[in-house]
Amino acid sequence: MKPIYFNGKFLTAAPTGVHRVAEELIQATDRLLATHPDAPETIILTPATEAKTATLTRTRVVHTPFLSGIAKNIPWEHFALPWYARKGRLISLCNLGPVFHTDAITMIHDAQVYLTPDSYSRGFRLWYRFLLPLIGKTSRRILTVSEFSRQQLVRFGVATADRIDVIHNGCDHVLAHEPDRAFVTASGLKKGGYVLALANTQTHKNIAVLLKAFSDPRLADMTLVLFGAARREDFERLGMTVPANVHFAGRINDAQLTGLIAEACAFACPSTTEGFGLPPLEAMILGCPAIVAPCGALPEVCGDAALMAAPDDPGGWVGQIRALADDAGFSAQMRARGRAHAATFTWDRAARKLALLLGLRVDANGEADRSHQSVAAE
Repeated sequence: MKPIYFNGKFLTAAPTGVHRVAEELIQATDRLLATHPDAPETIILTPATEAKTATLTRTRVVHTPFLSGIAKNIPWEHFALPWYARKGRLISLCNLGPVFHTDAITMIHDAQVYLTPDSYSRGFRLWYRFLLPLIGKTSRRILTVSEFSRQQLVRFGVATADRIDVIHNGCDHVLAHEPDRAFVTASGLKKGGYVLALANTQTHKNIAVLLKAFSDPRLADMTLVLFGAARREDFERLGMTVPANVHFAGRINDAQLTGLIAEACAFACPSTTEGFGLPPLEAMILGCPAIVAPCGALPEVCGDAALMAAPDDPGGWVGQIRALADDAGFSAQMRARGRAHAATFTWDRAARKLALLLGLRVDANGEADRSHQSVAAE
């Protein structure tokens, strides 16, 4: 069986949610194929400017210098990468990949550049809108992360439905991190006295509705903790009023994040659209109730294990937060429900789905067999 190459350009960039998916899915696939000695060789091809390392058992990381480091490695991805991977199947997991490869499988996580264009710069929108349909036509298969994203990719003409396969993300990677609860105390926060959310100014992330909710006197005793790159002045520059009970945690590491999640009253995700919605699942598997907007893939991914509030109704968010803060029994019920639901989203399960699409048969014990031929292996 010909080798499988993974596009490793993501190893040269700052971490994002999409890059997390690539890293975890490759690691899980590496673990899975290690149980089957006859599985094909797996190789990550990366520019010579690689900044991160991958922890792998059988998958080799190969640095390829040609066209590395030029214009964020874009020429490398579209010209050097397909040449280096010419003898095998090439898998790209971070939305983009080369169009000049005859046996490529590309994961496109969402259709946000079409659904919420205001969330992106003009150059970014034009580049993605130019490339995505080309990738959709030239890739052997397209992967995506939810049925919602599949529908939207079809809607906007990126690929036809019969050529798109869904692989849900896992969320169990957060269980590997010991929560840094001391970080919570050092930040002046009280267990159960705050709600956690992403500090993101993109339009579709809709943090404005949380800022309005926390200006309500009914949440005067609660704090909204925003983690990530965006700062108070970034929101104010966009015309939003940031109430005094909002705390900006800044960029934090995985241990600090899991510490914040473990001690929070709730995790809030008010997005008007999401291709998947990994952060609420990460919160739920750690025992933190999630409140989400019933938009995009969030209902598909969270089901009835999360509370919901309309994306344009600050009062609805106040009500759901108060329900958790004021009723310990209800909060415990939602914590248990969330844990059980999120536990079904594992990276090993995602890797088994990918293995099947690559033409490997995987049994209940996770062992691979080459006797099965999928459409992706044609």
